[in-house]
Amino acid sequence: MTRRKKTTAIVTSLLENKALPGRLVLLGVASGKRVRLTQLARSQAGLPPAEVLEWRDWLAAPGKLGGMLAHSCVFKVEPPGDDPAVQARLLADGCLAEGIANPGSLEHGELAVSGAWFKGLERALLRLEQQVANMPHVRVMNAPRETILMTDKLACQHHLAKHKVAVPAVLGMVEGYDHFHSLLDQHGLDRVFIKTRYGSSASGVVAYRRNRRGGEQATTSAQLVHGTGAIRLYNSKRMSRYHLAADIRTLVDLLASQQAYAEGWLPKPRAGNGHYDIRVLTLGGQPAHRVARIGKCMMTNLHLDNRRGAADSLLDPASQEALEKVARQAAQAFPASHVIGLDVVAQRGEAHVLEANAFGDLLPGLLWQEQDTYTAQWKSFLQ
Repeated sequence: MTRRKKTTAIVTSLLENKALPGRLVLLGVASGKRVRLTQLARSQAGLPPAEVLEWRDWLAAPGKLGGMLAHSCVFKVEPPGDDPAVQARLLADGCLAEGIANPGSLEHGELAVSGAWFKGLERALLRLEQQVANMPHVRVMNAPRETILMTDKLACQHHLAKHKVAVPAVLGMVEGYDHFHSLLDQHGLDRVFIKTRYGSSASGVVAYRRNRRGGEQATTSAQLVHGTGAIRLYNSKRMSRYHLAADIRTLVDLLASQQAYAEGWLPKPRAGNGHYDIRVLTLGGQPAHRVARIGKCMMTNLHLDNRRGAADSLLDPASQEALEKVARQAAQAFPASHVIGLDVVAQRGEAHVLEANAFGDLLPGLLWQEQDTYTAQWKSFLQ
């Protein structure tokens, strides 16, 4: 039996024998890769297409979702990032809620008012949670409130630590360049990471080092752009290295305005001429798909033109066991989220979680037990 026929038979059996919903309703962006891959997985499993409500349409008329959820179904929220109009709407809503001026349309990749954007997303997800709260016939794949928590990186790390999950040490919020140096001195550190609280995909992440002679280096995906007026900050796929104190001061000050925090430097193990961490997808609390992300610098996100590697071939048995254990522990901290992407450093029999991601399942072509991430999450959710 082929993999496609086997998957179709399993899913059909689950639907028929357990009377579980065959309908999947997505809040997402229909033209985005996530929705396209979901539709492909359902087609290959012999299931009807997911019913998609565009984020922009839901924000304009929330009642549309109520009609789609009137009957038994599974409901999943996909991120709104593929639609610039939705991003602008969330930013405007957040600025209004925070009582700050709306900067209008930001340029592509520009890092600005990220706190207001998060406030807009938070308010939208809380409205969504309220909308589905009294619908027992609707099974929600990832709870909106937990999605909010995972999107707030700093709150997420504190939450994981509270649940006894091993994470890098958090030094605290960074108020500016001088305050950042006081944090380094206070903790006796010369190597740390700076991260924006609401960033994603390595946006605004800085790997910082200093030496005893006072020399500094900041390696980052954030790029300083000197134009007319103030210096602006942009996210870029091309890594930048800053050595001049004046540039690093400007960089840290601008990131501080985006609610950045400092985190202890956790060295990543080496693979050839690169470093790697592991993206692990947990489904229903259990580790499933996993892939090593290998890069020549400390930011190993795959969209930065880093390469994939086979996780099992890089980890010794003790480290594999530690990886699976910490993944289960982290998933248990989010009991209402079926699908979680975890970034993990595992080496020498120990493992630490760098980040939890509610939208961490975009891993095209990666198989676990012969199933891609979208087929596997649907099958496991029905069990």
